[in-house]
Parts: sequence; structure tokens; C-alpha cells
Amino acid sequence: MKLPVVALRDMTVLPGMLMHFDVSREKSISAAEYAMNEDRQIFLTCQKDENTEDPEEDDLFRTGTVGTVQQIMKLPDGIIRVLVKGKERAILKKLTALEPCLMGEVELMPCCRDVVEEEQEAMIRTLKDGIREYAQLNRAFGEGAVKSLLTYQTLEGLIMELMIRLPMSNDQRQALLEQDSTCGRFYMLSGFMQTEGEILQLRREIQDRVKERVDQNQKEYVLREQMKVIHEELGDDDASDIRHYEEALDKLKAGQEVKDKIRKEIHRLSAMPNGSQEGTVSRTYIETLLELPWQKLSRENRDIKKAEKILNEDHYGMEKIKERILEYLAVRHFTGEAGGSILCLVGPPGTGKTSIARSVARALDKKYVRVCLGGVHDEAEIRGHRRTYIGAMPGRIVTGLKQAGVGNPLMLLDEVDKVSNDYHGDTFSALLEVLDSEQNSHFRDHYVELPIDLSRVFFIATANTLDTIPRPLLDRMEVIEVGSYTENEKYHIAEDYLLEKQRKKNGLKEGMLSISEAAMRKIIHNYTREAGVRGLERRIGEICRKTARELLEQNRIQVKITAGNLVKYLGKEKIQFDAANEDDQVGIVRGLAWTSVGGDTLEIEVNTMPGEGKIQLTGQLGDVMKESAQAGISYIRSVGSEYGVPEDYFEKHDVHLHIPEGAVPKDGPSAGITMAVAVLSAATNRKIRADLAMTGEITLRGRVLPIGGLKEKLLAAQMAGIHLVLVPEKNRRDVEELSSEITKGMEIVFVSHMDEVLKRSLL
Repeated sequence: MKLPVVALRDMTVLPGMLMHFDVSREKSISAAEYAMNEDRQIFLTCQKDENTEDPEEDDLFRTGTVGTVQQIMKLPDGIIRVLVKGKERAILKKLTALEPCLMGEVELMPCCRDVVEEEQEAMIRTLKDGIREYAQLNRAFGEGAVKSLLTYQTLEGLIMELMIRLPMSNDQRQALLEQDSTCGRFYMLSGFMQTEGEILQLRREIQDRVKERVDQNQKEYVLREQMKVIHEELGDDDASDIRHYEEALDKLKAGQEVKDKIRKEIHRLSAMPNGSQEGTVSRTYIETLLELPWQKLSRENRDIKKAEKILNEDHYGMEKIKERILEYLAVRHFTGEAGGSILCLVGPPGTGKTSIARSVARALDKKYVRVCLGGVHDEAEIRGHRRTYIGAMPGRIVTGLKQAGVGNPLMLLDEVDKVSNDYHGDTFSALLEVLDSEQNSHFRDHYVELPIDLSRVFFIATANTLDTIPRPLLDRMEVIEVGSYTENEKYHIAEDYLLEKQRKKNGLKEGMLSISEAAMRKIIHNYTREAGVRGLERRIGEICRKTARELLEQNRIQVKITAGNLVKYLGKEKIQFDAANEDDQVGIVRGLAWTSVGGDTLEIEVNTMPGEGKIQLTGQLGDVMKESAQAGISYIRSVGSEYGVPEDYFEKHDVHLHIPEGAVPKDGPSAGITMAVAVLSAATNRKIRADLAMTGEITLRGRVLPIGGLKEKLLAAQMAGIHLVLVPEKNRRDVEELSSEITKGMEIVFVSHMDEVLKRSLL
């Protein structure tokens, strides 16, 4: 019979198969339409080479399938979708026409039944067992398909259904179609299922072995690679970071050792998987090294006149510090070297130590970095943590350099006396290398692991006391004492600096507030008691705030503060100074004391009474002060007869020594001579000069030893109206360095032995 022929590309239609295919060639479209218009019968065969555009007889497989066209759909772009159902196997004898469509002479060739009935049941069971095994190995072979296949009772029907349902290649289907015997098809299908089953089993075993070998790191590697692809798609890949680091390295001003280290670290980073913990650590390390100013220096101001002008603009007084800075500039001019200096400013709180350091940086045109050491107890805070630790970071010194961005900043080590030590290491020892100009040119931070040059850094340390600083560290610094301010200095500081600063801070324009000289001096004398000016600044700030409120509420344009209306703004006077006694008294002597907020005067009282020779000390005296009192009493007992004290006086009398303000702890040896004089006065009933004050340590033999804090003590004596002050002879050089403003109105007598003290004290 003659039928229209459709040449299919890479597709074989089997008898019983319902399928659709798209055709776009004119001959194939004509063949489908011809079949639809006639009896719907069409011959479907596969062409040998799917790339052949206009196949002829030799280009087609002879064996094909006669099918019935059930539906034709026209799609866009001239494509026809044909739905066909395969009916019977047929052989193409020859093509009878090529135009307008392929026409061929076709002969039906049903499959030959060559299986005897005895073998048929065995073959059916064999195929069904193969189907079950195959379905277990191939999960894509659905459960519904298995159930449908297992219902077949005839061998031919089972074979035809298997040919349709098994996932075979086009060549395998064509080979089955060309097989003309049932027995041959059975063996081909059985072999296919067995071979595919073995392949699937082997594949599963391989997958299981691979899965066993894939550990957590390999999984992470896969995930990292996926993340890498994502980052590349987003333009945020590691490669761009590596390029960025390499470009920054080319621009970096550093020695060859540093560059080699950074280059080596960049190479290590490039070999690491993206997102790894070690990669993050390495990235942070590289960025730290690139940000450090290895050989980057700032230009300094060498104009000594300009520097002096800036220092005087910012601070009143502080002559020693200003002089030292100007000396540094002068030496810098002649040597041309920027050797790092190490100064230590020591003084009470609020005296301007931190602010003068900032002013020095401005005067020298240096970058300013403040490193607060108060409470630092871990050596790693100074030297950094080793990179083996989680969260490691450079020490505060290196961090300060990174912050400054240059290798020659002014670095303020604030509160160096507040450093503490514990089991983490000796923090003071870590500072030894930093503050040693002979060895800090190769300072090694544990995190950076490369020598860093600190010799060009200008270090200024601040401290309230030198007592807690170890001698080796103190020996490496040039100590400059920043003493307490006199009331006159406080007045000038308030007028020239503090008033303007607080006025701007509180939004007051010039002319809105004025404070008279008398009012300012009264604030200093009666509302603050300190060595520095912090409390004074707070009082001025309080006046500014109340002024702002008054201007707003009362619609005033100006407020004038005088000594008369000061109470309205600051309340009652806060400070009352103990003035010198008006009358000479027995057993009461005025001593001088140093405190962390300035000097103070304290009265020492001694009373004797009949008793058994007991000595009682009260007033919260520290151990050193108690020992000093014992030494003074022992000395008085040894020389008492020279001053008319009976030999058995101290055996028949008790001595009670008291220092008022008993709630305030007191310590130190400088009240030794004061306590000794008070004891002798009480024992001899001789009066002591009322306008007298004294300070000095006593020995058992009556020698007078030097003391500290003399400037603060003399200021306290001056405020109390003392006219005569006894000072140890060995403190003469300290007095000579003081300004006349401090000693004005006082007679200072230098003593070296108790004989001189008693001669000047007792009337």
C-alpha cells in the first residue's frame, strides 16, 4: 500500500505508542495534511542522520511504524504539531514520490511469534522479575508504570508495553523495532534491563563510596566554591580584593622586609577557600599592615616663634613645659633629626596635663593621638595579641600609630600611673621598650610581628603621682612637675580661657554675661578647693546655665555677676579655710599637708593628763604617721629635761595626740616635727605662736628631713593667713624655684634640727 511518509529526527515511534511531534519541513507538513484528508494512515520512520534537511530513500531506516493521525495543530512560525498513534510494524519497500511530500510503498510486517506456549509463561515471569529489580534501582521508573506492566498476561503485550515505557535511546528502540521475532525482542529487552540494572547498581555503589569520602571540609569546599561563584556574579569576588591589596602594596612606603611579608600573606590569602576562618584572619592582618605608616612622616613646624605663640594662646603659666618644647624645636633645627622625646608630666588632677599635650601637638604641627592607660592590666594591651588567638588585635601603641596615619605623631600616654599588673603579665615592663629611646626603633608588636620604628614618636606621659611608677620606667622619662595653681593663676586662667569656653558651650554671645574680678576671685577662694581648675570651670558653667535661663525668662540682654549677687547663682559659700589662730595656745600647732587635690593645713592637738605613761594617737592616722609620732615623742622624752620637763613626767602622765577631721585618713612622715613641738608644748605648758606653720620629717636624733609637695603646702599656708613657715633646710632649692607670688607675705625659715624648730616655735 502507498502511504505518505514522515522522516523523523532522532525519534522512533513504536506500535501502540501515542505521541506527538512537531514538523516544520514542507514535505512533512504536506504528508501530515495528506494523511488527515485521506484515511489518516501515515508511515513514520527515522532518518539515519538527523542533520539531513532533505532526506531521500537511502537516508531513511527501512523499518518503521504505520500510525493513525489523530490531531493536527498549527503553531506559530509555520510549525505543525501532530498527534499520532502507532499501529503496526511495516517495511518501506521504496519511495514512489518526493514532491509535494514523500510517498512510499509500505508493507505491513507484524512480529513473528516463535515462542511455544511452554516457554511463554517462563518468559513473562522473567520479564516481570526484571521489571521489579529494575524499578528498585531506577527510582525514576514510577510505581504506576510497574503496576501497569505487572498486569499483562500475554508475552506480546508485555513486550510491546516494555518497549514503550523503558527509557531507551532512539538506536535501541530502532533495533527492537527491526527485530522481527518475539523471542529476539524478549532477549533484547531482558539484556537491556539486566545491563541497565548493573549500570545503575554500580553507579549507586560509586555514589555511596563517594558520599562516604566526602567529609565536612569537602562539603564546606563545595559551599565555598558556590559562594565564590555568587560573589563573582555580584562583582564582589576575592580576586578583586587580592588586586586591591596588591595595588595598595605597590603604593605603600615601607622597607623591603615589610613588603615581602605582606606579599607573602597576600599569596597565602589567594590560595585559601573563600569565607574560611583563616582567610578572615589573614585579610585583617594584611589590612592592618597596609594601614600602618611604615615610612610615612608628616612635616613638622620648625618656626619657634609660631610654636611659642600657640603655646601661650592655649595655656597660662606652665613655663617649664613650654620651655622644654621650645628647646626641642631648637635642637631639631640644628640637628635636623626628629629624635623622639619622652616627657612625663606629673601633677594633681585638673592642672592641664592632657590639654597641654594637645596644645604641644598643635604647636609642633604633629598628629595627636591619645592612648589612655588607666586600668590597663594586660601586657597584650601594649604589645598586642599573637595571631594564634581568636580575635587577636594589635596593641594600643600600634593602634595609635594606625590612627595617626604617620610615623612621627605626638602620642599621649594618659594616666600612666594607673596601670595595674596581674596574672596576665607585667604591663609596666611592656612599656619599658616603648619608652626607651635607645631600643624603641625596633619595637615588636606580637600581632604585627615586624619591627616598628617608634623612635620618631614624641611621647608625653601624664601621671598624678610617681609613687606607683617603677624606677626603671621612670628612669626612661624626663619628669616635669605640673604643680598646683595659685589663686592669681586660676584667676587669669578663668578670665582668659574658661569663661570664654563655657560661654560658647552654653550658647551665650559676647556681652550677655560679665563676671567682675571680685566675683571671680570669690568663686576661686570660696567655691572651689582644688589644685587644678576643673571645679572652677564647672562653677563658671553653672553660672552660664543660670544666666541663659534668666535671659530667656526675663527678656534681659545682659547679666552682670558681682561679689554681692554671686550667692544668687552659686548658693552659699562651699569652702571655709581655717585661718591662723588669733591667740597663742598650748599644745596646738598648725601643720601643712599635701593631698591629691592640692595643699591643706591641719591642726595637731596634744593633751597630757595624769596616768601611767600611755600614748594615744587618734584621727585616722596611717602607719607611717603613727611611726613618725612615736619618733617625735621619743625625741622629746630624750631632751625633755633641757626644757624643764621632770624625768618621771612621761611615766606619770598619759599623752593623747589628735588630728581633727577624724573621718579623713591621714598618712606620711611630714608632720613629724609638728607633732614633736605639740607634745613638748603640752608637757612644758609653753604656748606656741598662733601665726606659725611647719612641715618636716623628724628622726630619733632630732634631725629634720626634707618633704615633698612644698608648693601646695605653702599655697595652703598663704590662704590660711600664716606669716611664718618652718621648712627643712634641704628643701631650700624647691623654695627658690617658686614664684614670689606664692611666698609673698610669708617668712620662710629653713631648719635642719629640732633645736631650731623649738626655738622658733615656743614662746
